[in-house]
Amino acid sequence: MNYALLDTPVGPVAIVGDDSGLRHIDFRNGQRPLKIEKDWKRDDTVLKPALDQLTAYFAGELRRFDLPLAPEGTLFQKTVWKALQKILYGRVATYKQIAEKIGKPKAARAVGGANGRNPLPIVIPCHRIIGADGSLTGFSSGLQIKEQLLALEGVRMDYTFNFSMKNMSKYGK
Repeated sequence: MNYALLDTPVGPVAIVGDDSGLRHIDFRNGQRPLKIEKDWKRDDTVLKPALDQLTAYFAGELRRFDLPLAPEGTLFQKTVWKALQKILYGRVATYKQIAEKIGKPKAARAVGGANGRNPLPIVIPCHRIIGADGSLTGFSSGLQIKEQLLALEGVRMDYTFNFSMKNMSKYGK
């Protein structure tokens, strides 16, 4: 397994991958930082495409990632993660909307669980999921990082007014 470290506006990020693709993106200042194993090799060259694309994302120059991904999870989790990738940059969706999108309209809580286990935040944009009332909910690395990512994308969260469905995401292609 290879890893690289990247300084970002939300703090240092570890990027982990192997020949199959990216395995983890980890916020080092998050609530539960990923343990970098002793047998992993630091290799910025192998992970250069991911480093370059994440750098461009944080500079506001990239809205859609094109990287080989290899997240490990259940079939349900992978289905949710695939749906998350269809939420456009700068848009948000609710757990319920994702549940409906994957054909499991009563599985909003399970979608929340899968969202929380996403090993590739940013690239699989779990930060774009909000509560049904428009509130920031659940982000394994902390709500402050989630809020910073949404702000970077131009999403303005207004906590003083009721959430409006017109602000919800339109799914991409």
